[in-house]
Amino acid sequence: MDVSSRLLEQFLVVAEERHFGRAAERLSMRQPPLSQAIQRLERRVGVRLFDRGPGGVRLTPAGEVLAADAARLLAAETAALDRARRVGHGLEGDLRLGYVSLLSLHYLPGLLSAAARELPGLRIRLHQDSSAGVAEMVRAGSLDLGFVRDPSVVPAELVTGVFARERVMAALPSGHPLATADALDLADLRDEPLVLPTESALPTLRAQIHLVCEAAGFTPDVRASADDLTGLLSYVASGLCVSLLTEALLDLPVPGITYVPLRGAAGRLESTVTYVHRPDPDRAVRRVLQLAAGLSGGG
Repeated sequence: MDVSSRLLEQFLVVAEERHFGRAAERLSMRQPPLSQAIQRLERRVGVRLFDRGPGGVRLTPAGEVLAADAARLLAAETAALDRARRVGHGLEGDLRLGYVSLLSLHYLPGLLSAAARELPGLRIRLHQDSSAGVAEMVRAGSLDLGFVRDPSVVPAELVTGVFARERVMAALPSGHPLATADALDLADLRDEPLVLPTESALPTLRAQIHLVCEAAGFTPDVRASADDLTGLLSYVASGLCVSLLTEALLDLPVPGITYVPLRGAAGRLESTVTYVHRPDPDRAVRRVLQLAAGLSGGG
C-alpha cells in the first residue's frame, strides 16, 4: 500500500505528542482509528516505529529516522504546492522581458526595483533589441513581454497597449545658437541638418517628423540616419547635426547635447512606448504590467 501524506502527518503528531490520546485529540479524531493507522504504517514499513508503554509511546531508532525524513518530505510537498500556487498567480518563476535601448535607462530600473519588492520570487531575464526584433521574439515565444517604440512593427496577432507617451524635443549641440532658447518653433530648424532614426528602427516617428516639418512649411534636411540611440546622440554631440528626440533623454545627460522644448503643433508630437505580449498572457506578465502601469502613468 502507498503511504499517504495524511498517514505521515498522523505519525508525526503521535511522535510529537508521545501519546495516542493527545495526538488523536489534536488531529480531531478518535484514538482507535489513529492506533490502527499507525499499525498499518508499521506493517507497511516492516518495523516497529513506537515502543508502547503505560505512560505513552516513544520512537524507536527506526521511528526516529522516519520522523526526520517524513518531516522533510511533508515540508517539501508543502513548498512544492505553494510554489505552484505562486507561479500560477504570477508571483514566482521566470519572465523573459525584451526592450529597446532607452528603456533600460528611463523605465527599467524602476520596474526591476518594484518587481523585486512586490514579486521577490519572480526572476526577470532581460534582452535588448530593436523594436522589430523584440516584437518578433514575443511572437515566436522566446520572450514573454516586450516594450517597443514603434507599434507599426508588431505582428497583428500580438496584443499591444500604450505604456508611456513622451514629448519630442529638439536635441541640439550645446554650443548651437538655438541651445539657449526656452522653446523653439519647428521652423527654427528649417536650415539645420538633421539626424533621424532609420526607417527600419522607428518608421512611425520618422514619418511623423517629416509630416510636421512639411506642415511647418519646409522639407527636413536629413543629413544622417542611425538605427540606435547611441548613433543619434553621437551625431548631435559631434556638432554635425540636430535631431528630434524623446524627452526621456532628459534623464540621461550627455555632454555636448542640450534639449529644448518645441512650441505649437510640433510641441504635441509624441513618441509612444508600447508593451506587447501574446494573447492570453500568464499571470506573471499581467502582474509585471500592473507594476509598469504604476510607474509610467501610461494607458
